Amino acid sequence: MLSRRRLLVALLAARGSREALAASPSPSSVALAFPRDFGAHPHSRIEWWYVTGALEAAAKTWGFQITFFRATTGIAGAETSAFRVDQLLFAHAAVTDLANARLLHDQRIARPGFGIGGASTEDTDLVLRRWRLERTGGAGASRYRAVVASETATFRFDLALEATQAVLLQGVDGLSQKGPDASHSSRYYSEPQLAVRGTLGFGRAAPFEVTGRAWLDHEWSDSLLDASAVGWDWIGMNLDDGAALTAFRLRRADGTTLWAGGSHRGAGAHAVPRNFAATEVAFQAGRTWTSPATRATYPVQWSVTTPVGRFDVVASQDDQELDGRAASGAVYWEGLSKLLDASGRQVGRGYLEMTGYAARLVL
Repeated sequence: MLSRRRLLVALLAARGSREALAASPSPSSVALAFPRDFGAHPHSRIEWWYVTGALEAAAKTWGFQITFFRATTGIAGAETSAFRVDQLLFAHAAVTDLANARLLHDQRIARPGFGIGGASTEDTDLVLRRWRLERTGGAGASRYRAVVASETATFRFDLALEATQAVLLQGVDGLSQKGPDASHSSRYYSEPQLAVRGTLGFGRAAPFEVTGRAWLDHEWSDSLLDASAVGWDWIGMNLDDGAALTAFRLRRADGTTLWAGGSHRGAGAHAVPRNFAATEVAFQAGRTWTSPATRATYPVQWSVTTPVGRFDVVASQDDQELDGRAASGAVYWEGLSKLLDASGRQVGRGYLEMTGYAARLVL
């Protein structure tokens, strides 16, 4: 594993490479094409594949997430040498154990190659020291496998995730604006309503079978955050009727909204996605929780107003803060949450993510 000092040097170099990357041809005008865009985009500065969901067995529920990140380092000449690092891979994995009120979390980082890590450019095929996320199947019929075995947090899962719907392009044809300046944007698609089946295990006990529902996001960008943004609040929700709801906002240091967006796609094979304008989405914080580890305070209940209705988002467990400073360098809250309609009835479930509360997020 790379030392924290070497990681810091590499990430600082990556931040310093923005001008060089800006001089490269922008992919923003290029339409997404699958299966190619399921794979990695090594000429983009930052990229991630993000899988979250709920697992069930014997009347118990667990949240899970696995995220693979890829980042350029900007080290000159690194691409021509097997020993100089031009890309870094890092990953976070977590399980929310609701019955025992605990969050189990692990993280990894490595350079690609040498049999340690890799990110295929042809399709989703990510590996980092035996953690794996890979995709097979046609462009409209994805089948993923997510494999994680934590060496420190005593959890493991081996999950098959099968698409039940078409790929959902976020923003305008997969180009998602992230600020008042259109240059702050990402290429972004989702695979909601993934049907999950596999095994989950803890400690030395034999793993047991689970089923569930999951959500996948894949996003890549050269310039994601406006200078005045400190972080974001985001939800990806699988509705019980088969619909999918995304909402997000970029947040200033004073808590006000810099930019917002999202989408909704109804159930059914012929449902047409609706993308939300920045003025159509509002987040209002409710009850908060303060982390005993970092002293950061997070809203664990939100009222989210969208063009398709107002919803309450309620954390299934308050303590779902992830300390990723040994890999990505960030502390953030990411956890299983319920989606309630305006009458208080649960209509879906998914993940809430909040960044920039412990410290400004730097990408």
